[in-house]
Amino acid sequence: MTTNNPYGASYGAGNVTVNAASPTPPVAEILPAGEIRDVTTQSFAQEVIADSRNQPVLVDFWAPWCGPCRMFAPTFEAVSESYPNVVFGKLNTEDQQELAAAFNIRSIPTLMVFREKVIVFTQAGMLPKAAFEQVVQKSLEVDMAKVHAEVAAQESEPA
Repeated sequence: MTTNNPYGASYGAGNVTVNAASPTPPVAEILPAGEIRDVTTQSFAQEVIADSRNQPVLVDFWAPWCGPCRMFAPTFEAVSESYPNVVFGKLNTEDQQELAAAFNIRSIPTLMVFREKVIVFTQAGMLPKAAFEQVVQKSLEVDMAKVHAEVAAQESEPA
């Protein structure tokens, strides 16, 4: 069974995909290594969903009052400098409560990795640098043809 949210995402057994009917703006230019996007409700469709077609997009759901979030920030920034072929974004859950709720964020920091409009990784809690680098590397190695086949199979199952 899949359900939809107002951001055009369909949820199915741990995966999120964007409906094909959602309007897709042109892909934005690639940011220099180490530059981290400020993701908002208004920019989410472009900066996360559309851009994930061409490169992995890692989103850190955080809040300014969150101690572990502040402790993870330097790690997030350092790793972003090592992966120019990956988009890094931060989404402030205090300012973007509707979007955080749409993705069922219950604990912060939460990290999500999007590839080709599908969430391929999600984890709450801060990661040490080596573990975070491993997540980034593994996200680059995911067999997306297999992921899309699994999503299609889940969506075709009766409710």
